[in-house]
Amino acid sequence: MSRYEYIDSQKTAPENTNPVWKMCRWLTVSTSGFYDWLQRPQSATAARRDTLTARVRHFFTASDGTYGYRRIHADLADEGTRCSPELVRQIMRSEGLVACQPRPFRITTDGDDAANLPDLVQRDFTADRPGVKFVGDITYIHTWQGFIYLATVIDCYSKRVVGWSIADHMRTELVADALRNAAATTRIETDAIFHSDRGSVDRFNRSSQHRLIRSIVGARSRPLWVFSSQGFCVVGC
Repeated sequence: MSRYEYIDSQKTAPENTNPVWKMCRWLTVSTSGFYDWLQRPQSATAARRDTLTARVRHFFTASDGTYGYRRIHADLADEGTRCSPELVRQIMRSEGLVACQPRPFRITTDGDDAANLPDLVQRDFTADRPGVKFVGDITYIHTWQGFIYLATVIDCYSKRVVGWSIADHMRTELVADALRNAAATTRIETDAIFHSDRGSVDRFNRSSQHRLIRSIVGARSRPLWVFSSQGFCVVGC
């Protein structure tokens, strides 16, 4: 965009309160030169670029903002509009059209049949006292450096998050650390229930519900958590 074009776009903008002569002085161009430029007929190149810009915007909007310059160039070629991919890229850059690519779908649940496993919750997500019934889940968060995973533990009595853990993986330790965090912040009764979806996390994918058994091993003061569904899985301290 030339300086004259910028002044022309700003002089009628609702948020602009500066007169033309001030904008010309700030951009080191003459006021007379600006008005002379306004009276010139539009060149064939500028007219073609305006038409091409409108078509680029059309295809970008039709793709819900997901098409980059290569795919828009392919659509232009399909309709018979001749131009180079580099010109399409320049137009998209000058118009501020940035493609937003959808993130890949990540499987975080296990669809194995659990019909033969006991339902410990019976769709009742309430509790008459703290520390007897918990629910949890894992969600992934996109950052500039990749995905991180957040595991949470919620007490069904207070509906408060009593434990959480963040890691760059979805291994068993992610959930185990969240449960250890919960054990450090709230009381958990023996044989309490932990309910989550049937995720793809290693030792927690056998069932959506687990018994939490707290015990003291030897002289250790920290609890050992044992998760049982169809059998037992020792997580450790």
